[in-house]
Amino acid sequence: MTALLSYGFMQNAFIVSLFISVLCPCIGVFLVLRRYSMIGDTLSHASLAGVTIGLMLNQNPVLGAFIFTSICGALIEFLRRYFKKHTDLILAVVLALSVGTAITIISSGKLHANADSFMFGSILTVTGLDMIMVIVLSVISVLALILLYHQMLYIAYDEEAAKVAGVKTRLINYIFSILVASAVSVSIRIVGVLVLSSMIALPVATALQLEKGFKQTLIFSIVFSMIDIMSGLFISYYLNVAPGGFTALVSVAVLVIVIAVKKTLSAVKAKTLA
Repeated sequence: MTALLSYGFMQNAFIVSLFISVLCPCIGVFLVLRRYSMIGDTLSHASLAGVTIGLMLNQNPVLGAFIFTSICGALIEFLRRYFKKHTDLILAVVLALSVGTAITIISSGKLHANADSFMFGSILTVTGLDMIMVIVLSVISVLALILLYHQMLYIAYDEEAAKVAGVKTRLINYIFSILVASAVSVSIRIVGVLVLSSMIALPVATALQLEKGFKQTLIFSIVFSMIDIMSGLFISYYLNVAPGGFTALVSVAVLVIVIAVKKTLSAVKAKTLA
């Protein structure tokens, strides 16, 4: 591993992966508690449109992804007021907008670079500028989560009660949608658009199997996220496969192992008590 980290591109990828492994579960735990996991998937597809717009305009694609995904996140929150009984339609609308935009731009032939690496993830394309943007967005996002922790936790468990208690739910929901956009945009270089939502939801799903309190679940989510992303990053390099897809497989494998261990321990405990 030491020899591998002697390469500049691997150092960039390692640092980016480290920040991603902390940021994604911090966002994901609130999405899962609010049963909004599919929003992560919708916004990950929206990020592809942002990437293509950035590439078409000769701008940084990560910045393009962040701006467009933030707009889509705010749009989801805005449409919630008009589709209260059909929230799944909101995601369909945003998905159609973002995927339609991405496909139109890609098929137009006006891109100044290949967008494939953003779809599948690539450790070779992580630049120094990307790394700086990831660090800045991650630090700002985590600080915002710390400052709004109690309000967001309240909203996650009971939004109506939080509103009655005086929490500015609409403002915080808009801020949270931008934080989700941040997590999505910083992750696309390594993980890729197609499996990005799994990095947000699966470590949290794994941590939930431990049946701990909220803070412990958050900590274990970060631990599992680090295991998933770091294992996927290094092993995929030696296997010469896309890190995004392999990281998703590692995430599923870790979840299955935790469930299997949990079932085994429960069976052993039941047999001992019997």
